[in-house]
Parts: sequence; C-alpha cells; structure tokens
Amino acid sequence: MIEPLSWDELASRASTPADRVHGPTNAQALLRLFGHNARDVRVILYRDHHAWCPYCQKVWLWLEERRIPYRIRKVTMVCYGTKEAWYRQRVPSGMLPAIEFDGRLITESDRILEALEQAFGALAAGLHQPEVLPLRQLERLLFRSWCAWLCQPHRNGASDQQAQLQFQRTAAAMEAALEQTAGPWLLDRFSTADLVFVPYLERMNASLAYYKGFLLRQEHPTLHRWFTALEQRQTYRGTQGDFHTHAHDLPPQMGGCFATNSAIQMALARRIDAGPWPLTMADGSDPETSAPEPEDAAAVALERMLRHRRVLQERPALAGAAMDQALRCALTQLIGAGPCSPPPGTAAGLRSLRDRISVPRDMPLHAARHLRQALEATAQRDPIASEAQAPALPVQHRRDQDPRPFVEASVASAL
Repeated sequence: MIEPLSWDELASRASTPADRVHGPTNAQALLRLFGHNARDVRVILYRDHHAWCPYCQKVWLWLEERRIPYRIRKVTMVCYGTKEAWYRQRVPSGMLPAIEFDGRLITESDRILEALEQAFGALAAGLHQPEVLPLRQLERLLFRSWCAWLCQPHRNGASDQQAQLQFQRTAAAMEAALEQTAGPWLLDRFSTADLVFVPYLERMNASLAYYKGFLLRQEHPTLHRWFTALEQRQTYRGTQGDFHTHAHDLPPQMGGCFATNSAIQMALARRIDAGPWPLTMADGSDPETSAPEPEDAAAVALERMLRHRRVLQERPALAGAAMDQALRCALTQLIGAGPCSPPPGTAAGLRSLRDRISVPRDMPLHAARHLRQALEATAQRDPIASEAQAPALPVQHRRDQDPRPFVEASVASAL
C-alpha cells in the first residue's frame, strides 16, 4: 500500500479540459459554435442542469447533429431542486425544454423541432414526412408498453410476464421496421425517425436491466445493432446517460419503477450499483455501450472531480480530514498510481459519492465507470468498516442532486 497523492500531485495528472464550445458534444457547455462566430447564434436552448430530461436530449441531439450554433441556459427540474424564478417568468409552466429563436419562445420538444426544421432544414427526414409519421406512432406505442411493464405493480408473475410479452411484441415491431432497410437505421440514414426513439429507448435499456433483469440488447439483436450504430456517433455519446444514472433518476420522474425481485434482477442491479463494470451479455458484449473506452477516461474523471471537489467536500458525507484523505486514496487508485488504505470509517462516504456520479452531467460513461470503480475498491479497503453502505438513494425525488451549490460556486469563481 502507498500514501495517497496530494491534491497538487493529482492535479498534475488530470486531463486538460476539452474545448466545450467547438469540440465534441458535452454536457458542460454553455455555448456551442461548431466553428462559427458567436454573432451567428440564433438559438438559446433551455435544458435541465442534470442533463437527464429525455425531451431536452431530443432537441439537444438534433442541434448537435445539425451543427446549429446555440447557447445553453440550464434550469433545475423540480425533481432535483427548486426551479429558478427567472425561468418561471419566461415559461410560467416551467416546462422543459424551451428555445428562444429569433425572438420567439417555443416549448414542447416536437414544436421546437418543427420550428428548427423550418429554419434550418430537416435532419435527413422531417417530423411530418409520410415515412416518419408511423415510426413516431410506433415510438409512442413502445413507450406505453414500457411504462405498463416498468411503472405498474404486478401482483403475480403471470401479470408481469404478460406486460413483458406486450413490450417485446412492440419492440419486435421496431425490429421489423429496422429490418426494412439495408443499414442499421429506420430509414436509409440516421434521421429524425431514429432521433425520436433515442431518449426513451436509452432509458428502457437501462431501467429494464435494473428493475426486471432484462437485457434489451440481448433479447432484441436488431435493436442491439441500432444501438451499436448510434454509439459510433460522437454527438450521441456526448448526450448519453448510463444504467446507474437512469435507474435511480427514473422512479421519481415516472411515479415509481417496480422490480421483479428475482435472483437475476437483484444480481444485475447490484452490478449496476457497485460493479464491477462492464456488464456482459451472453455473447460477451456490453449491454450498456459498444463504444470503446477512450485512453484518457480516468484522467477525464480526475479533471471533473478536481473541478468540483471543494463543493463536494462541503457535503456532510465527504467533509473532514479523514474523508479528504480517503478521496485522495480513491483518486490515486483512479489514475493507476497504486492502491492505498483509506482512514477507518470512510467507506460509507466514498460510496455516497460513488452513487451520485451522474452521466453525462458530470462526465462521460467510461470516465464514470473508472471513478466508481476506484471509489468502491478504496471503500473495500476501509480497515474497520469495509462493508458500510451509504444511505439508500431517495426514490420520491432526487433533491440530493440539487445543482445550486455548484452553480453558486461557479458564479463566485467567475467574479
């Protein structure tokens, strides 16, 4: 065992932050220009701080795919905290997403996309083209069958199986639509038809694994092919959440998610929560992502931790000298400098942080895996309480993820 690196030594090992304005799609940007000048911006996107809202993701991904210059203003979803008064003044309903476009304020994701299509052209195929309309209807059918299985209590196994069967029938209908084309997409190339499926299919993949022990990509290989093609797109990877984030953020948003409590389901949920990662399907592939791990994934995780560590260390679970040393132990392991034992009694605090890493808000999927793994491995070395767990995450809300302390710190640092 070694001594943990100092904060200065750790800072020397972190990655250089990527260009958020012109570089790859990322959740931290407040301005996206794609090589244009700031005076070319005509669109302001209002989306959630947490980078979780599925309807925000749809508009966000459209703008990234079409490379339309835009500004971002972030708003708190009620699930995570108090919605900002300035936004209520603009949008009394508080609805997200919204855009300001050439002086107009537009809400509802489909209305937003319609306005953007009219101004900038469609993403290969428009929302109202004849070949897209039935696919949009299929997406709604798939959404409803998912909700009926995931978000309704089933009093017996037969009821749960019937709901699963109906979901799989609808998923098979999407597979049949995909099989009508030679490539991986619903039309001849990636288009609005695929875009409308992205947010909720991503959440289906995560939630059914966690609450039902059901690996969507294993059971529906054509959907796996679609996901694999999607994960080759850097634009999508920049907006993509992971299983853990979705599994714990869905219950308050959906009114509850009901687990089967089978041995398979519980084992898979434990893996999603505590690792090790990646998970594997029967063919050995990863059900969460097919994207290869970037070489700098650990360094990116370290950079993101260092950026916010002072606010994090003001939280009760992470405060104090012992937790300071424990965090440095975990980050020392993260960058491969060697394992070290944390101070006694710090395992629960390390796991509290492990459970609150959010993708893509905090960092990309592979970076989050590295950081969670390092936190868990360090917690297991706690000399007196290696099995100590953090309090369970709330299921009625996620106010533990309130963005205000981080926003206030960012404002203070800019002054």
